[in-house]
Amino acid sequence: MFYQAIKALNRDKFLLVLTMPVLIYFVIFHYVPMYGIIIAFKQFRPLDGILGSSWAGVQNFQLFFDSIYFWRLLKNTLLISIYSLFWGFPAPIIFALLLNELKNRYFKRMVQTISYLPHFISIVVIAGMIVTFTNPLDGIINLALVKLGFAPIGFLNDPDWFRTIFVSSGIWQTFGWGSIIYLAAIAGINPQLYEAAEIDGANRWKKVMHITLPSIIPTIIILLILNVGNLMDVGFEKVLLLYNPATYETADVIGTFVYRRGILNSDFSFAAAVNLFNNVINIILLVSVNRISRKVSETSLW
Repeated sequence: MFYQAIKALNRDKFLLVLTMPVLIYFVIFHYVPMYGIIIAFKQFRPLDGILGSSWAGVQNFQLFFDSIYFWRLLKNTLLISIYSLFWGFPAPIIFALLLNELKNRYFKRMVQTISYLPHFISIVVIAGMIVTFTNPLDGIINLALVKLGFAPIGFLNDPDWFRTIFVSSGIWQTFGWGSIIYLAAIAGINPQLYEAAEIDGANRWKKVMHITLPSIIPTIIILLILNVGNLMDVGFEKVLLLYNPATYETADVIGTFVYRRGILNSDFSFAAAVNLFNNVINIILLVSVNRISRKVSETSLW
């Protein structure tokens, strides 16, 4: 076995050299800093350092679980993530299937390019656009509502509208870019399958349902597992740019709470404990969904 390992290393030495920068990056920026997790179990004081600070055990976690904000934060994080997954995950799949049916090559490329553009717009710019469009005085949406005879709505000051705005803007920003991997999977389908289906009299709808969609199911499952594994990681940057005290009821998520307690209030130990709890839930979800997928469909990450 040792000889085989040496032989494999010698055979793939150039490939290993190519992967070294990536490995070094992950070790330095992702694995080495993990020792800082112990801040969550301490009463961290900058003057004492991480190792010199007094031990607190699970006190920070207990304080969070007993906090009046716990259930609100958990509810908002889960609801925004589930809504984003439910509505946002199928969007690039449907778009890729529709785009694949376009026969005009130039029109198809134009649609692809336009759909990709929002992905390259900064979150700050996206938030600014949302604020401008939903302005109750001169925002384009409210101007249209007034023209139709409705009263203007203060969207960003109404807790009932926040999740809708967040999820819909997220879909608009990501569905085009997210369709790339599905288009790549569709391009790998054997054309002879479509030719055989045509001979059997299948129309375009049946070819999509019985050839295209089943062929990309493994890709869909892998991406679904990855998305569920990040279920608790709401894009808090956009939440931070859009929410305000009037919408905390439905907009405040674990990420924004960690930011306020850790950065603004300098309560590093408590914020680290909350964020660690969030990451542990993500790991549990990832492992659970991966195991279920492996048993049900024989497709999994590992």
